[in-house]
Amino acid sequence: MSSTNLLANLEQPSRAVVIGATGGIGSAVTELLAREGFEAVHALSRRDIGSEVGGVRTGRIDIEHEPSIAAAAEEFREGAPLRLVLVATGLLHAADYQPEKTYRSLDPELLARSFRVNAIGPAIVAKHMLPLLPKNGKSIFAVISARVGSIEDNRLGGWYGYRASKAALNQLMRTLAVELRRQKPNAICVALHPGTVDTALSEPFQGGVENGKLFAPGFAAERLLTVLNGLSTEDSGGFFAWDGQGIPF
Repeated sequence: MSSTNLLANLEQPSRAVVIGATGGIGSAVTELLAREGFEAVHALSRRDIGSEVGGVRTGRIDIEHEPSIAAAAEEFREGAPLRLVLVATGLLHAADYQPEKTYRSLDPELLARSFRVNAIGPAIVAKHMLPLLPKNGKSIFAVISARVGSIEDNRLGGWYGYRASKAALNQLMRTLAVELRRQKPNAICVALHPGTVDTALSEPFQGGVENGKLFAPGFAAERLLTVLNGLSTEDSGGFFAWDGQGIPF
């Protein structure tokens, strides 16, 4: 199923929001959405990328700072219905932070940072964006998670902060979906695993990736939109891979 059918399964006129739009996956998703016929696609990121790029309306957001999230959400109170919100942010490593290989490397500040970016930030985005989803018709709130956040699937260990924060994100999404179902029964709230994508996030760890399993951002974006396109309200609260298969929590 082509991602270009996504808007047909929503309703027109519609707007879409991508948070983390300067990242590899976020920018690729934004590019695809811009071709889908949305009345507006809003690309939000921490760093300023200009007021408008290729017809996409850009803006700033800091998911570690709630006033920034609230201010961004306020911009969407007027206008066409907000039918799609995708949070494509994440932290696996940084100049001063690498995934833990052993419990001996656990650091409370770095663990807290992982949770702020990977779990708390998206949850606060939901706090401010979910009320803006329309009461009638299909709408989607989705976040980029990771298979390593699956507790049942954890066979290798390591990556404590990333695994735990993504597991927390998955639980938050399931809990949000339960509440959202009561308020807006046509809305869908899901976590997505994009596979291993050739981005700055995965670059230091691509050596062990199987041949054919390292995806270009454009391919991952198309697959994720295809998955979203095929979701129904019965899927809300789920955790889905790039190929549409459910992942155990």
